Amino acid sequence: MTPQIAKVTVMPEYKLCVRFGNGESRLFDVRPYLNKGVFKELKNESYLKKVRIISGGVEWPHEQDLSADTLYYRGISLKKTCKALHKSKR
Repeated sequence: MTPQIAKVTVMPEYKLCVRFGNGESRLFDVRPYLNKGVFKELKNESYLKKVRIISGGVEWPHEQDLSADTLYYRGISLKKTCKALHKSKR
């Protein structure tokens, strides 16, 4: 069973850093979705930052969503926490 999402942080270059309830963090690249249907709106970085956690995934104001399964299984496992990764990008 996929763990629940505890936190999501928008990172540079259209990436989401997702921390799950089991303590794992994964980096998810949104770029492959940016030219597909409703996800095109996510190209606007200020809109991308409006992501919020919903039951079973993440969602944006105009109802684009990604499931926890997608974020977990297609995300890259991180050894560092999202916060540490964000600081290293500065």
